[in-house]
Amino acid sequence: MTSPNLRSAYGASLVRLGKKDERVVALEADLGKSTQSVMFQTEFPDRYFQMGIAEQNMASTAAGFALSGMIPFIHSFAVFASGRTYDQLRNSICIPNLPVRICGSSAGLSDFGDGKTHQGVEDAALMRSLPNMTVLCPADSIEVEQMMDCMLDWQGPVYFRINRNDLPFVYPAGEPYSIGKGGSRIRSAR
Repeated sequence: MTSPNLRSAYGASLVRLGKKDERVVALEADLGKSTQSVMFQTEFPDRYFQMGIAEQNMASTAAGFALSGMIPFIHSFAVFASGRTYDQLRNSICIPNLPVRICGSSAGLSDFGDGKTHQGVEDAALMRSLPNMTVLCPADSIEVEQMMDCMLDWQGPVYFRINRNDLPFVYPAGEPYSIGKGGSRIRSAR
């Protein structure tokens, strides 16, 4: 059985977090429909900021939101969320350990239709090299929801890597999740 698309699960989870905590704001770089952050715009237009194709400015603005007590979620394709924003992430977000959430959508080769320039295969390596950065990559839509819940109160920056493919369910619903802990055994290897 195929789970809901990770991007759709992400958009719905972002809305759910926005209802739970009014400090949540969303910033996007002209890719709201693709990342599904546009779902947040529909519910909370006053907390949704279209930054245009200016990922560096989006990251710096997110740092300002975080310094003012907000929990910013920024969105772009993985290749741009990691590459174009690297200096701003390192200096303005990661070194001061700010609670900014970076969603890198269409990660890996899942964005095959847009060509090589949009295929971010190095994003996880770049993000892992940053100080204080936590990198999450959900296996299915259930993990998207669980990881999003954990991200809300996580101290420090988080890179959330999702792809655009429809994926099968991997974990059963109701399985506990916490950042930094291994998952459960799905089946025996024998």
